[in-house]
Amino acid sequence: MSIITLTTDFGTKDHFVGAIKGTIYGELPNARIVDISHEISPFNITETAYILKNAYKSFPEGSIHIIGVDSELNAENKHIALKLDNHYFICPDNGVISLLASEIKPEKIVEINIHDISTTSFPVLDVFVKVACHIARGGTLEIIGKIIPNFKQIIELQPTVSSDKKTIAGNIIYVDNYGNSISNITKKLFQEIGKGRDFEVIAKRYTFKNIYTKYSDIVDFSLPKEQRQKDGSKMAIFNTSNYLEIAMYRSNSNTVGSASTLLGLNYRDVLTIKFV
Repeated sequence: MSIITLTTDFGTKDHFVGAIKGTIYGELPNARIVDISHEISPFNITETAYILKNAYKSFPEGSIHIIGVDSELNAENKHIALKLDNHYFICPDNGVISLLASEIKPEKIVEINIHDISTTSFPVLDVFVKVACHIARGGTLEIIGKIIPNFKQIIELQPTVSSDKKTIAGNIIYVDNYGNSISNITKKLFQEIGKGRDFEVIAKRYTFKNIYTKYSDIVDFSLPKEQRQKDGSKMAIFNTSNYLEIAMYRSNSNTVGSASTLLGLNYRDVLTIKFV
């Protein structure tokens, strides 16, 4: 049976996540459910896309991913299900898929049309779970929705490149558990535009002329330990997901500080790369 994953902004204090799992088990007693995250910032679809994009590929093909962020049904926020990269996604049509599927075209998209079964104002429970269980049993997307050609696009938080190819402008899209500030500029874009040129990364009043590949690259291990003193040093790095990140070495927002707390780099803040 396919794995069903959950990504929501529900947190773990309330009953929502437990109710979703209980309903799935009620329909599929042998279901395998995995929590990706329930700590998404409320209604933050960019953060949702970043986390899910970097998690779903680790699951087996055929896995079913329920996305419960900004999921209330209304005239501008339909519900969709789609097959993408041999995975299934059930989510609101709020632009999250446009950020998730920026490089891969979905194989099939449907607008879910089984809302007559809904008995509450909790569509993830009433509708998304029904769709996930239907797919897990081997059901097709056409049974639960009508085929549509595309999904809602969000372009406001996509990086832009100047006409002379000298500048990439991006934004911070996620602040992780360590307080590292992650941008929407990928290593691939940096290499395609930069073509080996010298550069400066500018984030607010801070400038970086090196981008590291590992956090510990900032440390000179040839020095005695007492002379290194790199904890809390600011750095730019391509993280494990190959996104440009502004970080502090061995950061801790409560002690040495972090890019978010000390440099003030938070969601939507601008980050620029200038090539020379």
